[in-house]
Amino acid sequence: MTRAEKPPADPELLRRIQALIAYKGGGHNPELVADIVENALKLLADVEHTGDVRVIQTALRELRYAFKLFAPYADTRKVTIFGSARTQPDRREYQQAVEFGRKIVQAGFMVITGAGPGIMQAGHEGAGPENSFGANIRLPWEQTPNPVIREDKKLVSFKYFFTRKLIFIRHSDAIALFPGGFGTMDEGYEALTLMQTGKSQLMPLVLIDRPGGTYWKTWDKNIREHLLRDELIAPEDLNLYRITDDTDEAVKIITRFYRNFHSSRWVKDLLILRLKHAPTPSALAALNEDFADITNGHPIQVTEPAPEEVEDGELLDLPRIAFGFNKRGYGRLRQLIDVLNSL
Repeated sequence: MTRAEKPPADPELLRRIQALIAYKGGGHNPELVADIVENALKLLADVEHTGDVRVIQTALRELRYAFKLFAPYADTRKVTIFGSARTQPDRREYQQAVEFGRKIVQAGFMVITGAGPGIMQAGHEGAGPENSFGANIRLPWEQTPNPVIREDKKLVSFKYFFTRKLIFIRHSDAIALFPGGFGTMDEGYEALTLMQTGKSQLMPLVLIDRPGGTYWKTWDKNIREHLLRDELIAPEDLNLYRITDDTDEAVKIITRFYRNFHSSRWVKDLLILRLKHAPTPSALAALNEDFADITNGHPIQVTEPAPEEVEDGELLDLPRIAFGFNKRGYGRLRQLIDVLNSL
């Protein structure tokens, strides 16, 4: 059933839901909460299998708690570190993850990891528990959180990978991947897919190898010789990630992404980019010329906050540009952001 075909709300049911919300003391987003309650009640008739309902129940519970946990730290940017749980402390990759965690915190970020051993523990060691979040996964075999984050309140455990991965992406401002197994590949490819399709915000994705290592270079070679050569991805999609074997360079890649660019938002058919410094008229002219292939109808222009932004009180003190984006060229959009950061 489409949104247009949605039947009119049951006035009595709506009244009772609103009364229940009032009984709980009200709070944030009452209209959306009312819709969640209404849809939960529809499960009584629509979903018979107990296991299916339990998936919905657990997912909602996990997401609610995780969003509550992250909310007090919403104004601090965060980097998620992925990598093998099997990497031992005597490995160079482990030591690099410790270095990276320490350096990225010094640059003003917090760190999120999967809370397990190996690279995850190394990232927490470098960042320190006060600057760390842990998103643990409950597996058929026991996986306890690493000792750095185990007793910290910024730890949440998930039953499902899909809710855990949503939290990683939702709360990350950058992603750093160290060598790892299937899980690391899964997280890396999902991040690339979400950015390539516009289902997540663009953010730095840095692949960190050990000095002189070939793990990510070999991965990149496979991408270029198969996906790119066979036209399964566009050449511009290669802009969605960076490879380095230097933790200082990895930190620079992340911090430079936010040198001028702050965030983005869609308002109807316009993509709005919030910036620290607006481009000059000559820079705007160059941007419109160089990125005409991804603009659609509305050229790149400096603009005031949209009414929707004013209504939500979103970063009204920041300058911004807006344009009609073709919603396909996200690799080129990453290039546009890089140019804005270089102005």
